[in-house]
Amino acid sequence: MNEEKEVEEQSKPLVLEKLEEHHADSLLAQDEARGTVVVVVHKEQVYAVLEYLKTDPELAYAFLVDITAVDNSQMESELMQFDYARFMIVYQLYSFQDQCRVRVRVPVHENDLSVPSVTALWKGANWLERETYDMFGINFEGHPDLHRILMPDDFEGHPLRKDYPLRGRGERERFNFDKQNV
Repeated sequence: MNEEKEVEEQSKPLVLEKLEEHHADSLLAQDEARGTVVVVVHKEQVYAVLEYLKTDPELAYAFLVDITAVDNSQMESELMQFDYARFMIVYQLYSFQDQCRVRVRVPVHENDLSVPSVTALWKGANWLERETYDMFGINFEGHPDLHRILMPDDFEGHPLRKDYPLRGRGERERFNFDKQNV
């Protein structure tokens, strides 16, 4: 039995070992899915965890692949798991050094739709955060230019939220193709 435990501990990915060692209080959950390590992190500590993943020389998750969000409002099991946080911000990182990925998820409650911006860590986060802001209404504190990127400035609502109507609110019928909608 002890041998099984030792083998299990030895097979733990390096990124999980290092996160448990340096940021154990930041982790809400951890898993490995399809060869990708997935960690759920407290919103207040996400910047420190992402900075650590990027700058630690053994990990070197230097490439920010994507930032997006998931609206879990209709998924009771997901809501219950993280204190009824409606949204989950998802950061996808890649390490060229080890050729592996890590997914960092951050629960965000509807009454406080903000997380720290990571544009200081990755310049490419600028557009990714703007897209997430535009489509889900998540604010990125400290972002240098947070405004809509896909929808017109006067557009009301956030189209990727589950409570947004599938066929829209009449935007297609009212959309003026003759004027600039940016």
